[in-house]
Order: sequence, then C-alpha cells, then structure tokens
Amino acid sequence: MKGREDISFPPLDGLTLRGWLYSASQKGLGIIMKPGTIINDVAEYYFNSGFTVLSYDPRSIGARDGTPRNEYNPVKNMEDYMDALTFLKSHEMRHKAVITTAPLTIWEFKKWKQVLSKCMKDRESRLAGNKPVNLPMLTENGEQPAGIGENFEGESVQDIITRSVEMQPNFISETALSSYYHIAAFQPFGLIPFVSPTPAMVTYREHDGISPILLQREMVYDVLKKPKQDSERVLDEQIAFLHRSRAAKK
Repeated sequence: MKGREDISFPPLDGLTLRGWLYSASQKGLGIIMKPGTIINDVAEYYFNSGFTVLSYDPRSIGARDGTPRNEYNPVKNMEDYMDALTFLKSHEMRHKAVITTAPLTIWEFKKWKQVLSKCMKDRESRLAGNKPVNLPMLTENGEQPAGIGENFEGESVQDIITRSVEMQPNFISETALSSYYHIAAFQPFGLIPFVSPTPAMVTYREHDGISPILLQREMVYDVLKKPKQDSERVLDEQIAFLHRSRAAKK
C-alpha cells in the first residue's frame, strides 16, 4: 500500500518489535494500534483520514521477537506501548489522548488452581531444558482453555483467529501456557485513575458477551476523570475525539 512502510523498533529490553508505519502526507496526529495484523483495515481508515499510524503485533507473535513464542505478558506489552510512543516521538509526535475499545474487565480464571499449578510445572520443565507448553486459543468446543470469560463462540472469536492466520502466515493460533501466570499477576485497574488528566475515550459494542458493558462502565469509564467520553460509535467518533483533544491541548 502506498504510504506504508515496514518498520522495526527496540523496546528497552533489547528485543525487536516489527510492524507498519503509515506516514501521513502532512504533519498532524499520530496513533498507535495493536495487534497490527488483525486491524490493517482500521489502520488504513485512520491513515486515509490524515493520521500517521504505527501498527504492530505484540512481542513473541508472528514475525516479532520474543520467547516463549505466543506468550501474552500484559506488563511487557504495556511497556512496549511506552517504547512505541518513543518511536513515534522521533517522528515529532506527542501523546494527546487515550482510546480503549471494548476493554476486558473479567481477568479471573474458572480453573485458578489447576491453571497456576500447570504454569509452575511448565516453568520447572523449561528450566530443565524442555520446550514451553502451548495451548490452543480456543478449544474445539469454542471455550477458553483457562476458563477466562465466556461466549467466545457468540462473539465469532474463532472467525477472527482464522482471519489472522490467513492474513499472517507466521501467526499461530496458540497461547503459551506461561501467559496465564502473567495474566493472573496483572492488576490493571489500579492504574486507570493515573490516566487523567490525559483525555480518554471508551468505546464499546451495544452487546458484548465477553466483557459486559456494565462492567466496562463501572470499572473503566466511571474511574476515569474528565476530560472523558464514551460512545458506541467507533471510528468516526474516535477521529472527532482525537481532533478535539488536540485542539484543547494547543
């Protein structure tokens, strides 16, 4: 695509993260989006609206560095956002606002004891030189192996996974077992008040079977301080919000 280039940038721990940079023809607003492989059409929508867009996949997934492969580590991913912002600053971008779309509010496992026990055994096995254990993202019955959330079948999550595999040959629809230890240790909600006074927007679907709308409002939106906005409309409303936030900070 014209205007898109392959890029790479190093997070603080020395890995290499790779993705795409859509450079706007004129200096203006920039936005960081991930996972990049799944949301190329969204990135192009922002780019066609005059935004510079940095789109990249998380560490250890696809062509990105990091081991164990397909490990989801929320803390490391959050740190990578910081380093992605530093990369954009080299293109004269500065943070103006935060947008979260359908934030996950249920971080508890239905199988806490079994999952964490297996995580520890996996760690012991890796110390002995064995390969990490990976699990399917969803079982054949459409369930999450660790028992996080529900209604994945109703939300067509398997279709999203299938599309990701088709778009990115290096993408493997598995999750490292160690991911569930990192998820269990992650406590994001205590950090939400510190987003302010940066303008924040929460967008959500009218019906969300995985992360209930009521919880998104109570645990995320209501905790944020002004300036803030919530909406069931997505792209056009997000673009308008970003323009307003930029104008307010001038």
